[in-house]
Amino acid sequence: MTTRPKPPTLGRDQQTLLVAVVVVVQAVAAMFFMADALGDLSEAGLTRHVVIEALVAFALVAGVVLGAWHLRILLAQAERREQALIVARGALSDHINTCFREWGLTAAESDVALFALKGCDAAQIAELRGAAPGTVRAQLSQIYAKAGVSSQAGLVSLFLDELL
Repeated sequence: MTTRPKPPTLGRDQQTLLVAVVVVVQAVAAMFFMADALGDLSEAGLTRHVVIEALVAFALVAGVVLGAWHLRILLAQAERREQALIVARGALSDHINTCFREWGLTAAESDVALFALKGCDAAQIAELRGAAPGTVRAQLSQIYAKAGVSSQAGLVSLFLDELL
């Protein structure tokens, strides 16, 4: 089983920092345009150019405020989803262990079943456990019989159905 290297990605803290920097730059730009519009207003009076510049500056300020507010909401949602995922991972692990106990799997069979759930075939499981492939095949047969399925796909589907 080969795995492809993952492309480098920014962590959530790095992404948050990057977005925060962009919001700060936008806020500075908005303040600059507001100050410029106020300066033009005091120098030239209320002209079409000053009104347009003031509207653009106001739009920038509104965009910064709304963007920061929306970012805060998105970060809160991401945190809730991350917590739910952590709970789901723990729940799935607990569910798997409960099923293994209910089926009466031995410690060795539980290890083999877990590798099977992760997608390993008998030869890979044998290599990972330092066991003979025939032993692993026999253990898989026992696991399938105890779980009431006839294949690795059936074993996986028992747990996948729980998630869906």
